[in-house]
Amino acid sequence: MDIGILGAGSWGIALATLLSRRGHNIAMWEFNSADAKMLGEKREHPAKLPGVRIPDFVAITNNVLDVFEHASMMLCVVPSQTLRSTAQLIAAHVPQKKIDSIEGWVIACKGIECTTLKLMNEVLLEEIPQLSSSKIAILSGPTHAEEVSRFIPTVITAASENFHLATLIQKEFSTETFRVYTNNDVTGVELASSVKNIIALAAGICDGLGFGDNTKGALLTRGMVEMVRLGKRIGADEQTFSGLAGMGDLITTCMSKHSRNRRMGELLGTGLSLDEALSKMTMVAEGVETTKSVYHLARKFDIDMPITTEVYKTLFEGKSAQLAVRDLMLRQAKPEKW
Repeated sequence: MDIGILGAGSWGIALATLLSRRGHNIAMWEFNSADAKMLGEKREHPAKLPGVRIPDFVAITNNVLDVFEHASMMLCVVPSQTLRSTAQLIAAHVPQKKIDSIEGWVIACKGIECTTLKLMNEVLLEEIPQLSSSKIAILSGPTHAEEVSRFIPTVITAASENFHLATLIQKEFSTETFRVYTNNDVTGVELASSVKNIIALAAGICDGLGFGDNTKGALLTRGMVEMVRLGKRIGADEQTFSGLAGMGDLITTCMSKHSRNRRMGELLGTGLSLDEALSKMTMVAEGVETTKSVYHLARKFDIDMPITTEVYKTLFEGKSAQLAVRDLMLRQAKPEKW
């Protein structure tokens, strides 16, 4: 199969490496021309995924037309807040015939658009001409690029309302180190993969403050409550949040040394400002912008999401992490309810 990959960050490179080893022809697009040139010459991203060699037969380009030349499937791996501009670039420069020839658009970025509060599949549907939801799938789960690219056993879910597309991805992406399940809850999988990054920021803040396992265990549990509350309100299947895109990704992102969102929170927990913490990150922590989106969604739907609220205030209102934790602990006493 010919597969195009939009985005050449660590996750894009990991997927390119995995899928090329699976036997697929891969063309990967990088928006930044200097980075595209560097990747083509070094066949490695020394800052984002050091030590992982991009196979020589993976094409790397700065021209978006190149990835559509032969592709029958397109993976969207750009940062979530740039998916709309990427889709607009495609709509403006790629012939409609090429767009129509894509059998499946696989969204592998995680986030909710800040300006519109829309999920990534909704953004894509708005911007890609004549695209239908039956051609969209979400690829999500506990999948750090650092491990997938080194062929460490990983399990993920492919969610689409189109069962044929989900099973096609399952068939074409699965390897002895990369197991794919199918799911039909697009909304739930997208939402879970986005909100868990906020909880990971909070987990990192706990690490930065020097808290222990008791704190993090409680945080993950009550964070899951917030994910389910929001998910049920916008039509997701509650069961999805107990699966790979929910609990699986939540545990991994909150606990792992590879988690950029946990690391971002850890920097904040040591007392750094948002700008100072961002300056120390080499990769995008999607949870920062997603916190804005989910905070405003919670207010829009009048949903109680106290962890999200305190993370938002710490990020964007200058509240100290220590005070945010104190206010969470001293909230009105109540029964444990979901």
